[in-house]
Amino acid sequence: MAANRLGARAWVRLYFRAVSRLGDGAFWYALMAALVLFDGWRGLAVSAQLAATGLVALTMYRKLKRWTRRPRPFAADGRIRAWEAPLDEFSFPSGHTLHAVSFTLVALAHYPMLAWLLVPFTASVAASRVVLGLHYPSDVLAASGIASALAALSVWAFQAML
Repeated sequence: MAANRLGARAWVRLYFRAVSRLGDGAFWYALMAALVLFDGWRGLAVSAQLAATGLVALTMYRKLKRWTRRPRPFAADGRIRAWEAPLDEFSFPSGHTLHAVSFTLVALAHYPMLAWLLVPFTASVAASRVVLGLHYPSDVLAASGIASALAALSVWAFQAML
């Protein structure tokens, strides 16, 4: 609730809404395009790995949401305000966090010099979910754990193909 109250400040709400919108996909698509543009075939291979990881993350996220059917915080507790409309009905896990963490870990396995950009952005995406009242902290933590395992599997599979 304390994190959600931060959203009452207009500048906080605007920042986290913007981060949330970028985390819908635009940031990650731009990253994939930039990798291809600046690193050619290697960038294309990494972008393909990111896309494949994203498809697996999307499948996992949808199945877990349908299975757990956990109500969003603002729906379960009238003291929590949704500062943005949710993309779907259920809370667990945070799809934004699942994608952000998995994409970041996979990208950093290939381009560690991007940590200065990806780590703060991913942390902001994760925080946005709680501040905006769309997820519980446990949704974000669980998504981070699932994403870490998925990214490790993705990096391992990519290396095994080489």
